[in-house]
Amino acid sequence: MKIGVGLPNTVPGAGGELLVDWARRADSGPFSSVAVLDRLVYAGFEPFVSLAAAAAVTKRVRLATMIAIGPLRGPAMLAKQADSVRRIAGGRLTLGLAVGARRDDYEAAGVEHRTRGATLSEQLALLRTEHPDLELLVGGASGPAFARMARYADGYAHGGGPPRAFASAATKAKAAWSDLGRPGRPKLWGQAYFALGDPERGTDYLLDYYAFTGPFAEKIAAGNLTSARAIKDLVRGYAAEGCDELVLLPTVADPAELDRLAEVLA
Repeated sequence: MKIGVGLPNTVPGAGGELLVDWARRADSGPFSSVAVLDRLVYAGFEPFVSLAAAAAVTKRVRLATMIAIGPLRGPAMLAKQADSVRRIAGGRLTLGLAVGARRDDYEAAGVEHRTRGATLSEQLALLRTEHPDLELLVGGASGPAFARMARYADGYAHGGGPPRAFASAATKAKAAWSDLGRPGRPKLWGQAYFALGDPERGTDYLLDYYAFTGPFAEKIAAGNLTSARAIKDLVRGYAAEGCDELVLLPTVADPAELDRLAEVLA
């Protein structure tokens, strides 16, 4: 199993210089990818802009969206953004897409929330037609999400949780893949949050970032990996369940987190 690391593009305190330095340092470390999150009504950096900046200072790591909220952008614009990053990066892009969970993002974008699933399907069809070599992942936990993944994508992007949650989602993804008659199995990506240097600050960020989920934010924050043992246990668990790439997303915007994480993974 490969291990990627997130860029802190939605983490409080991250400036442009830090993002660029983070990407450069990740490229020289043990990580296979750098990934970004996507929110509109939240302080932070736009994901494709962030990845373009990362592409300019990296040569080795893949660049990934985990995930981008596809329907916030028009199909043609999304295809243009993704292809631009891919070309700047010399093909090193994995585009993960889903519908997202925030109504206020849709309201701010002036996009219809009710038809978001159909919009994402349209986007995926266009991407697959215009850019057949672009690596696509689809996230989401609904039946239609797994069906879209199987029809259009190369793999599935799991939204986080313990290994057993990943295993359950992976089983559904593989079943949808098989039901559509596709050979082999989908690529399986997972993600988790970590904070090794300042756990309290990381918890505060997650509680704020997921405040829209109500009490569920507490559960997400409780899953923040704050020790070497917790990270190693989760890595082993995901690997055992067949994860191909696990992205560890920072919850503290401190470049020293990269060094701490690299030491744990060594």
